[in-house]
Amino acid sequence: MSAGKKEAKGDTVGMTVPKKDFSEWFTEVIKKAELADLRYNAKGFLVHRPWSVLCMKEMYRLYEGELERRCHMPVWFPAVIPESNFKKEAEHIEGFEPELFWVTHAGSDELTERLALRPTSETAMYTMYSKWVRSWRDLPLKLYQSCQVWRCDTKATRPFIRGREFHWIEAHDVFATEEEAKNQVKEDMEMTEVIMHREFGVPFISFQRPEWDKFPGAVHTYAADTMMPDGKALQQPSTHLLGQNFAKSFNIRFKDKDEKEKVAWQTCYGPAIWRMFSSVVALHGDDKGLVFPFKIAPMQVAIIPIGGTEKEAYGLQKELMEAGIRVIVDASDNTPGWKFNQWEMKGVPIRIELGPKEVKEGRLTLVRRDTGKKTQVNRKAALKSVLTEGGELTKSIISKADNWFTGKISNASSMKELGECLKSGGFVRTELCSVGKDGEACADRIKDRFHAEVRGKRIDVEEKPKGDCVVCGSKAQEVVYVAKQY
Repeated sequence: MSAGKKEAKGDTVGMTVPKKDFSEWFTEVIKKAELADLRYNAKGFLVHRPWSVLCMKEMYRLYEGELERRCHMPVWFPAVIPESNFKKEAEHIEGFEPELFWVTHAGSDELTERLALRPTSETAMYTMYSKWVRSWRDLPLKLYQSCQVWRCDTKATRPFIRGREFHWIEAHDVFATEEEAKNQVKEDMEMTEVIMHREFGVPFISFQRPEWDKFPGAVHTYAADTMMPDGKALQQPSTHLLGQNFAKSFNIRFKDKDEKEKVAWQTCYGPAIWRMFSSVVALHGDDKGLVFPFKIAPMQVAIIPIGGTEKEAYGLQKELMEAGIRVIVDASDNTPGWKFNQWEMKGVPIRIELGPKEVKEGRLTLVRRDTGKKTQVNRKAALKSVLTEGGELTKSIISKADNWFTGKISNASSMKELGECLKSGGFVRTELCSVGKDGEACADRIKDRFHAEVRGKRIDVEEKPKGDCVVCGSKAQEVVYVAKQY
């Protein structure tokens, strides 16, 4: 790929807003790095530009590969769901009905049954699961689809964070036993660690959501929450133990080895690539712009030919591309300094500077995006050097994000302390009387007073309460985390 002959005119090159002003920084980097265009005339619907799509395609590739490695198979289901499907699971339709987009007409003719644009696919997929699952030999059934979903979110929309159309993966699994279903929930959270954290560099805490905040129709909901630079929590992949609720509603039954008919057990898992992308942008970016982990960068290397070395630059590009590296050559008429700033802002992990002296001496200058460190390498070792520096960059930015995230957890033993901690942002560890229905009133008081949510209790570590509920003063039953959220 080659950069076009774009003149360095018009908008100021590079970022003008520091990252500490996160909201303005986020808006500016989306525009200047050409991630999306916000001018589409339908609120909450985003025009995605190549630089974000190239990254998200790599994110999908890694996540889909992990799902398939764990025996999930891909499917494509219709984007529309008949209203009668929704009505089969009362709690589910009640939870999603306020957000549904309805298709009511085909041309000028009114449909005999309304069709919903899918907000999630349980009621579409499980209608078919009841036809596919007949015997214990059909189980486990583990399917996923990468798709868009539509929800008429009434809250303020924010590109890649909150919208009315977003891109994700949803996996829907069926098992013969409750134990298998519970093991799948654990496996889902393992996938979140393996891909979102270790590959994308997004740290998180795994919570069991309170009873009042679980997925409509689920027995339990488990969610991975990360933290954005402004101190607000952002939910990432959630996994739901559905039990037998949907299986009973959709008649997903099977004959077991003893020839007795039994109701299946189910789970579902929703890695939202769209939201993960927002966290990659927000957590790794700096005052200069984007910083991408090497594996998911839209372009992994930018070659800057200087002083008539275009032929050698394109030769190097071909060599690296044949090895599977995504490379762009910037042979535009812009100055080298402009090009350096441009590709730094767009987060390319490795920049290669190639001038007449380098060509003559058989070497290259490699520059890492995260540190700005320059390294002189032998031309023959170009591929090895790019892979080494790219891997080290990824390790470095993940470590940096992890250290920052650890520092965003504080403790509060009173409502006053809770309020003070929430002013600084981050997760606040405190104690609550219950995460069951009995604790909802206390959670509502926290929400009303501080505009913050009880995220739930951790599932990765066991934490036992030692005091009283931070709200009502009764003996605490759970250690919970509170945060403001998107």
